[in-house]
Amino acid sequence: MIVLHASFPIKPEKRERAIELTDDLVEGTNQEPGAIEYRATVDLQDENVIRFIERYEDAAALEAHAETEHYQAFGEHLPDLLDGEPEVLRFDVESMEALEL
Repeated sequence: MIVLHASFPIKPEKRERAIELTDDLVEGTNQEPGAIEYRATVDLQDENVIRFIERYEDAAALEAHAETEHYQAFGEHLPDLLDGEPEVLRFDVESMEALEL
């Protein structure tokens, strides 16, 4: 499994548009074969940061995601939305077990 955690700083004046585009991206991605989970959240400490939590079955699913219409549409708008450099962390996970707290 591949897990990604991405943080995108968004220009304050572009925040609403970024949220609309993100909503479309999340909806489309969750319909993709091989996408286990795809979520986006707004950071509680900085409302102009959108965080993505993504889980894919394998590298092929991640590569297929990058070829989708909804991903490419989001990417076309991204340069206008960003207020800094995104940070993307990738984890290749052999298994995932729930922790009991």
